[in-house]
Amino acid sequence: MTSISAISIRSIAIDRPLDPLLIDPVLTGRFRADTDQLWAQDERLGLAISGGPDSMALLALCHAIRPGSIEAVTVDHGLRAESAAEAEQVARICADLGVPHQILRITVAEGNVQQEARLARYAAMEDWLKRQEIGCLATAHHADDQAETFLMRLGRGSGVAGLAGVRKDSVVPGGTQRLIRPLLNWRKAELVQVTDGAGLGYVTDPSNADLSFDRVRMRQQLAETQWLDPQAISASAAHLAEADAAIEWMAEQEWSGRVRRIGQRHIYRPFAPPIVQMRIAARLLKAITGKQPRGSVVADLVTRLSAGESGNAGGVLVTIVGDAWRFEKEPRRRTQEP
Repeated sequence: MTSISAISIRSIAIDRPLDPLLIDPVLTGRFRADTDQLWAQDERLGLAISGGPDSMALLALCHAIRPGSIEAVTVDHGLRAESAAEAEQVARICADLGVPHQILRITVAEGNVQQEARLARYAAMEDWLKRQEIGCLATAHHADDQAETFLMRLGRGSGVAGLAGVRKDSVVPGGTQRLIRPLLNWRKAELVQVTDGAGLGYVTDPSNADLSFDRVRMRQQLAETQWLDPQAISASAAHLAEADAAIEWMAEQEWSGRVRRIGQRHIYRPFAPPIVQMRIAARLLKAITGKQPRGSVVADLVTRLSAGESGNAGGVLVTIVGDAWRFEKEPRRRTQEP
């Protein structure tokens, strides 16, 4: 179970002046252009600030172009002894800038530490957005992050949706609030430059150098492979996001015109290409079981159905009836009498 507590810190003074306007005007102009279509002029924006160089650059850039329109939040996972002090450091910087700030202290459930921390972090920030009546959250994901995600998923054989990586405009994972990532066209080195230029300090999480994590190993490999351009990879991911949106639009048309429910059964008469059929099959499996099926399971099911073979996936029986695929919950097997 994940527990959450909030601490609001708005007026702590620090012993040195900070001036985000020291940022190169070219960089602030570039950031303004990146956010024009994402951040409405009359909209308040919540910033996820961890205290690292990426998120501190996000804070500096947002404060430079739209002071008075932002609030910040820092999540303290309590996984390191230093995390509380680091969150307090962010609070002091935000107070000096006049940016409202809250620290959310959470307890991470057991299991995969990074995955559970991510789920708990976004759940806490979603709740914070609602309490503060802020409609949109911004995170500091950048081109290097996107390239790492793309290459990791490429190595796992992900499809279009997976290779599209994180989107510039989406919703908070597991939630409903809007989430934007305005730094996807920026390299990490550029963000460090912004943070240094603004005179903001930042913290370094030692887990970012822990080679036991897949992402850290990928980051190291990417840094050592000079011919791979993270910005070009990020651009490719953005193109795939557009392709994914087009496929999803086709799936909506296919669903509305080719799927109907009869009692507890769903009848689907496939017409679109296989990649769209997989989207429909995934939706039907989730509608029946309440669980999101794995992509490999869906792909295998559609391949078998296309070959004229009925199948079973995650407790859902799929039968070919004429030109249609019938999806229904697999009936319970009768126990044999002794």
